Amino acid sequence: MSCFTKASGIAAWGVACAISASVATAATTASMNPTADAFVAASNPGNNYGAAGALSAAAAGLASGEFQSVMRFDTSIAKTTFDTQYGAGNWTVQSVNLRLTAAAPNNAIYNASAAGTFAASWMQNDTWVEGTGTPMAPTTTGITFNTLPSFLGPNDAPLGSFAFAGGTSGSANYSLGLPVNFVNDLLAGNLVSMRLLAADSSVSYLFNSRNFGTASSRPELSITVVPEPTCISLCAMGLLLGRRRVRGPGQPQR
Repeated sequence: MSCFTKASGIAAWGVACAISASVATAATTASMNPTADAFVAASNPGNNYGAAGALSAAAAGLASGEFQSVMRFDTSIAKTTFDTQYGAGNWTVQSVNLRLTAAAPNNAIYNASAAGTFAASWMQNDTWVEGTGTPMAPTTTGITFNTLPSFLGPNDAPLGSFAFAGGTSGSANYSLGLPVNFVNDLLAGNLVSMRLLAADSSVSYLFNSRNFGTASSRPELSITVVPEPTCISLCAMGLLLGRRRVRGPGQPQR
């Protein structure tokens, strides 16, 4: 007889499912560095700085003017990891964190580091070009302050505002918001672009870029996912069935 026609078989299946569910409910995290990043500067609006060792988000009223930065992440490897763990379409995004490491302003182009609030936003347009410019040797080969607005659109979504305590060293983690379009990009394993900019009149946040020499101090996006509840619900049903006795001849179901 099939094991599913015996109470002991149902119970065993329920226990096995419970164990499987316990394993499946564990969260999984995948982390990645940007595949492209750049800062743009209002004081030099036609220059590209895509190969710089640092990025910046700084307020417009500071001595060296406004800075914004863009980063692009390829989340396809993360999707493959999650699909392998849970099955394609069987996971959902629980949280996303961005880690940045503060840097010292070692070039006169930058503002001095200053505490304040910066903001992050998801960008729908991923077609901007990183470029090859540096503070010492700027170019016009990629995104600039003048061209940045052409990559912004009405569907861009805020990811949150965050406090920067000031300083020129040390890493900090920022828990990003989860607007629908941002999450859909992650679920699909798409390229994901984000913009960092000042959110008050005092902040000057300088942080290492993907070109920084120490890999552990580069920007890092961490995506944490959990399985969809469908499988867990089925396993719970297995446990419930396992608790019931199968009716024998002439016996009522209990």
